[in-house]
Formats: sequence, C-alpha cells, structure tokens
Amino acid sequence: MESRCEWPGTNALMIAYHDNEWGVPLHDDRRLFEFLVLDAFQAGLSWQTILNKRENFRQAFDDFDAAAVSAYEPEKVNSLLSDAGIIRNRLKIEAAILNARAFLNIQKAYGSFDSFIWQFTGGTTKVNHWISMREIPARSEESDAMSKALKAAGFKFVGSTICYAFMQAAGMVNDHIVSCQRYQACQHHPSANS
Repeated sequence: MESRCEWPGTNALMIAYHDNEWGVPLHDDRRLFEFLVLDAFQAGLSWQTILNKRENFRQAFDDFDAAAVSAYEPEKVNSLLSDAGIIRNRLKIEAAILNARAFLNIQKAYGSFDSFIWQFTGGTTKVNHWISMREIPARSEESDAMSKALKAAGFKFVGSTICYAFMQAAGMVNDHIVSCQRYQACQHHPSANS
C-alpha cells in the first residue's frame, strides 16, 4: 500500500488534492491567485470545507481572473454574499477584491506575481525532512517575510500562518513527510527549480 501524509484521511477530494497538487511547485499566476484567495477564505475553517466548495468558488470568482475580481462592484459583493456555494463572509469577499488589485499591481511591478512570490524561497522549493506531521510548523521565517511584504503591498488575510499554508500548497516548501509517496515526486518535479 502506498504511504502518504496523514492529513487527507480517507476523503477522496483531499486525497486527490494531496496526491496531485499539494507541494507541486506552481508558477502559473492565475493558480497562484486562486490559492491566495482560497487560503484567505480557509482562515478559521478546514481545508476540506474549502475543497468541497472549490468549483463553486471558481464559478463565483470568474475562475480567479484577478482583473475581473479587481473590478467587482458592491452589487457583485451582495451577489456573492447570497451564494450558498461559497463561504459567505463579507470581510473575506472584500479582501479577495482588494487582494486582486494588489496582485495586479505586483504583476505590473515584477512582470509576474510568480517572480515576486518565489523570491521568498530564493526561486526554489525549500525541501524539509519531516518524519512526522507533528514536526511541521505553522509558519516560518520565509512566511513571516512574505506576510510582511504582502501586507505592505495592500493585501488582507495574509498572516504568516496563511502564507505558510500558501507556500505548502504552491510547492514553495515541500512539507510532505519523508515516507510519503509524494515527497520525492515533489522534490524532483520539473518546475521545482524554475
């Protein structure tokens, strides 16, 4: 039987996410924006709750097109607040719009959000060597620095813990435990050293 990190449990959606996405180095700006938005919505909730609503989020937020989200007006906010398919939290919805605007500003300044965000790990995946899930931290020096920079750029819901979860999801850190089937695969992924 294949070994994997414990956190997906037996949930098929969580297993698929763990086996196909989590920890894979990500360099596509739209997908990076998606994780930024979803990680912000996760604050105080489980990742499984977010995954269960992910397709609804994609529809509600124009497939995470930052330019489209940045232009949302109050009517759209009200529409999102009445959408039972997503997390109906006004602060998080308004943060997603503000974050889209800040995201576009960073793209302009750096050429891509990817160029900006990967600087916090020196452009490569930081490979950790955890034996057990209990060893994995909730934040790091890199996530502290990322959080500070994102806040300075106008982002909301980007505390260090959220930034660390983002780094894990986007493959900026490889936090699969060493016995996990995905540990080596993520470490040697073609985009790990882009």
